[in-house]
Amino acid sequence: MISEYKKFSDTAKMFGNGELNSDRLVSILSENHDWTEKGAQAIICLADEYGAFMLRNALALAIVLGKEDGRLGF
Repeated sequence: MISEYKKFSDTAKMFGNGELNSDRLVSILSENHDWTEKGAQAIICLADEYGAFMLRNALALAIVLGKEDGRLGF
């Protein structure tokens, strides 16, 4: 997944004035990666708010708990 998402993360369109262009990223995820707009917004928010350290640990715990899909149904 990292290599798949990295393909578009370095493009100039993703950043404006050093800030992440969330709307553009939502469009890319929706158009090219089969995310709904709501799902794309959710994963962008998770990544931006929590970062890799917290999400790595959440992923490990979800795997141990057998949670492929969570209660929110994404």
